[in-house]
Amino acid sequence: MKHQLDFEKPILELQSKLTELKNHPEAHSLDISLEREVALIEKKIEETKRQIFSNLSAWDRVKIARHPKRPFTLDYLHTAFTGFSELHGDRLFAEDRAVVGGFASLGGHKVMVIGTQKGRDTKENILRNFGSAHPEGYRKALRLMRMADKFGLPIITLIDTAGAYPGIGAEERHIAEAIAVNLREMMLLEVPIIAAVIGEGGSGGALGIGIADRVLILENAYYSVISPEGCAAILWKDRSAAAKAAVALKISAGDLLELGLVDQIIPEPLGGAHTDLKTMSAHLQGHLLAHLEQLLELSAGDRLRTRYAKFRAHGHFLEKEPTPAEQAATKTAAKRAAPKAP
Repeated sequence: MKHQLDFEKPILELQSKLTELKNHPEAHSLDISLEREVALIEKKIEETKRQIFSNLSAWDRVKIARHPKRPFTLDYLHTAFTGFSELHGDRLFAEDRAVVGGFASLGGHKVMVIGTQKGRDTKENILRNFGSAHPEGYRKALRLMRMADKFGLPIITLIDTAGAYPGIGAEERHIAEAIAVNLREMMLLEVPIIAAVIGEGGSGGALGIGIADRVLILENAYYSVISPEGCAAILWKDRSAAAKAAVALKISAGDLLELGLVDQIIPEPLGGAHTDLKTMSAHLQGHLLAHLEQLLELSAGDRLRTRYAKFRAHGHFLEKEPTPAEQAATKTAAKRAAPKAP
């Protein structure tokens, strides 16, 4: 099997055994029938899958989120949505193909859908810039969101990016400003907004289209201020400590839900979204529709107040009373720093 992940090795071994048995039935055990032996192996494969995928580490889930066969935004636009009509350009600089967006239908609702898009092969990844948007990508997204707000269309964003593009050109065209403007403007849009993290949710590149009334995440996706490798390089001075960083960052869906950073986890088929696109699309469509219909029942004012409160509630911290030794050290430092009288 191509693109096999390391923790899937026991499954691969059983599948290879099953394939060998079916291709060479004369090699099967004489103690039991061929059909029964096949059934036993198939049952063992299912049991092994359930055992492995119910005990995944945070780093294992990052690997699944990055799986090259994982469904991307355009895959869902053609399965979970209907009638997608793509719109291009930011009307300021250029077309950024790392961000796709346009009109579509979700169930019986007309919506504006926007998402980050990766490529399947080298040629497409170059075209899509590996899913890392330039400033014009975020400005295009904002243009489409403002259009949706003007015409009263709900906005749905699909997030799958390792982060915004950090190159010189992006800096020259003010990538940080483009993302910051999106954060401000998305907080003020009056139409319902739903964001779904479908794969990687990296840093400001994800947050640039992630301000929403409801934030959903697929079971094996992740959402983080930095990649595990980047965190490991900073804290442990070693990118090989990425697995340790993934745990410390609490970037997997279960941790994010517990922390209140996402509103719901969308279950994936056993083995990951890439194993069954049809089922995964049905799950995504059902959850998006349920949240959209709830949001449509609220007034614009209620949505805006709730959205603002939602993001203001992020980032709780506790302050500790300083010990007597710490208080003394602070006073000593203050005296030393104070200007001396002439």
